Amino acid sequence: MTESILLAAFWGGVAAISLIIGAVVAVRLHPSERLTGAVMGFGAGALIGGIAYELVPESLLKEADWWILAAFAAGALTFFVGDWVIDRRGGKHRKRIASGASSSDGGSGTAIFLGTLLDGIPESLVLGLGLALGSSVSLAFLAAVFVSNIPEGIAGTTSLISEGHSRRQVYRMWIALVIASAAAAAVGFSFARSVPSVDGRIVQSFAAGAMLTMLADTMMPEAFKHGGKIVGLLTTLGFLMAAVLSMLE
Repeated sequence: MTESILLAAFWGGVAAISLIIGAVVAVRLHPSERLTGAVMGFGAGALIGGIAYELVPESLLKEADWWILAAFAAGALTFFVGDWVIDRRGGKHRKRIASGASSSDGGSGTAIFLGTLLDGIPESLVLGLGLALGSSVSLAFLAAVFVSNIPEGIAGTTSLISEGHSRRQVYRMWIALVIASAAAAAVGFSFARSVPSVDGRIVQSFAAGAMLTMLADTMMPEAFKHGGKIVGLLTTLGFLMAAVLSMLE
């Protein structure tokens, strides 16, 4: 049991470690806003595909379970409220691609940290839950989360450094988020194993609602704003990648 929990934590950390990769890219390479927007669009498409094929597949919708539909709506509403609170406290720029965010513009390191944590918790819980219920991690979903976290790391790092945080502080924040994501995956696994009667479909639907709301509210607007028309094609390619990986499993 302990080894399985550690394995869940490991995969949660693997999915989130691309946040650090994104931070390194932002600090070392200074990618253009257009390139970052393009990668963000691809990552958004991959996450949409992961949600469609792994969290809310057609077979699940055909059952027309009202609890599943309610969980989906509850997930969306929960993220919306949490995101609204964090935005008002200074976390609205956590995925802002353009440089120049400053404290006078509403930025807050703590709020950006909490906002990014809010974005990542549903993903990590799903990874841990999936391991508990299916005995293996979904490659499609893992890849989607990993790819989508890279531009998030770039955007968050750009905002934090523009706000005046040192590189060391930024790296520490991302490391803390990786640890928190690993812990969330472990919690998801432990919850599924300790409560045998839990319906994993309801938890997955809740997470799907939260993640789709996050994509529409934070990732996709920034991607299209800075990436240009090519983002439409890249989003489709990201979705296709998730679909192919899901079929190969």
